[in-house]
Amino acid sequence: MEPLTAEGTGSGAIRVVPYNPDWPFLFARIKHELVCHLGGLLDSVHHVGSTSVPGLAAKPKIDVDAVIADTARLEEAVALMRLKSEWAFQGEPYGDGVWTFTSGHGSWGARLYLCAPGTATHEKRILFRDWLRTHCEDAAKYEALKRRLAAEADGDWNAYTGGKSSFVTAIVERARLEVQADRQREKIDG
Repeated sequence: MEPLTAEGTGSGAIRVVPYNPDWPFLFARIKHELVCHLGGLLDSVHHVGSTSVPGLAAKPKIDVDAVIADTARLEEAVALMRLKSEWAFQGEPYGDGVWTFTSGHGSWGARLYLCAPGTATHEKRILFRDWLRTHCEDAAKYEALKRRLAAEADGDWNAYTGGKSSFVTAIVERARLEVQADRQREKIDG
């Protein structure tokens, strides 16, 4: 599939809201919809992004990574999702093998990322999510950073997202090193 890019970068105020305990249920609803629609094409469906971290303030947007079981069937999965009128196709905006769809639901929305197994972007999202779930101090720092950037960005999504990148990169690297160390210990302990 040829990479496609999304039009524009979004506009309007960037809202970071307090954690909502309904977010896991909203994710479960989306997951159920995906399982019904994509069925056997799916390997796994993951709640990622800030709404997946209990207690963390976030934009009211449920981020979902849907990993397709067979890379050769990713194009088929994308085509099936494009048939769903409630999901707007955004293409492959970053050229990383992750196909994006968005859906609005009034006071909240969703962003779906379809990808193949082993996609680097997906693996980084899981590392980041799992780290923040188990390292409350870093989650609090991330929340403070997001709130500051949202206030300073004045609706500039590139500034907001770009302002988070060094923090995210550092956490992903720490998480990757920890996972590698855990695997090494498991080999030794046998």
